Amino acid sequence: MRVFVTGATGFIGSALVPELIQAGHTVLGMTRSERGAETLVKAGADVHHGALEDIESLKAGAAQADAVIHLAFNHDFSKIQANCEEDRRAIEAMGEALAGSGRPFLGTAGVIVDNLTTGKPFDEDDTKPASRFPRVSEEATLATVGKGVRGIVMRLSQIHDTHKQGLVSFLIQVALEKKVSAYVGDGSSRWAAAHVSDTARLYRLALEKGEAGSKWHAVAEQGVTARDIAEALGRRLNLPVVSISPEEAPSHFGFLGHFMMLDSPTANTKTRERLGWNPMGPSLLEDLSRLVLPE
Repeated sequence: MRVFVTGATGFIGSALVPELIQAGHTVLGMTRSERGAETLVKAGADVHHGALEDIESLKAGAAQADAVIHLAFNHDFSKIQANCEEDRRAIEAMGEALAGSGRPFLGTAGVIVDNLTTGKPFDEDDTKPASRFPRVSEEATLATVGKGVRGIVMRLSQIHDTHKQGLVSFLIQVALEKKVSAYVGDGSSRWAAAHVSDTARLYRLALEKGEAGSKWHAVAEQGVTARDIAEALGRRLNLPVVSISPEEAPSHFGFLGHFMMLDSPTANTKTRERLGWNPMGPSLLEDLSRLVLPE
């Protein structure tokens, strides 16, 4: 397949592009910069100049492809509502370009959710609970199914290597700023995680095998505790590890305060069995032990 990839030079995109090419697909990667274009050419991909806010460029990229994998997202949390709306418009535009074709569209969402059923891990077949977080990528992707698109949702956990670790990367910034590595309460809240190489392979498998309306979990570890993460960061950053109260969390962690108190264990059995996915990369704590420190 000829696959249009947004965010093709980003963290996951940089692993996904070679994964797709090695599997025999061709890639049309979107970038807004000449540097990004050079990176894509070196990887063996074709270049499509565009941006999330440029709706016509998104439509044009999707129209000339057999499938779309949408990774791009603006992670500036100071304007998260606006960024989520931009993402919704982008998905709708690409869905419009694919309408009636039955071609795959893989949208990207997350596995950290509010209001989980107590004692039950978040399952692939579960509907995403209502959340205070305004991202609507999953809903917008599933809405494309009604327009004749093979809409597929990839729910990401904390995707990591030794350079980046999802929301944990923001925890590192907070720890360096506050001079302590902190967790909330007893630190028992859990986040799921997966290595970036395993995640890239999962996107490819979902592209090749996923049915319309399917939802998949990029989850190798179903729940790493906040305390274990804080202690790993404390060791690597040479900082004291402390517990703070729920009341202190918003002021200490900023926008992360809400997420730090969410216990979000996540199932992965259906993803592994139905797609034949076998994650093999290092664990989150292993990568944190070898963390490449900011300069």
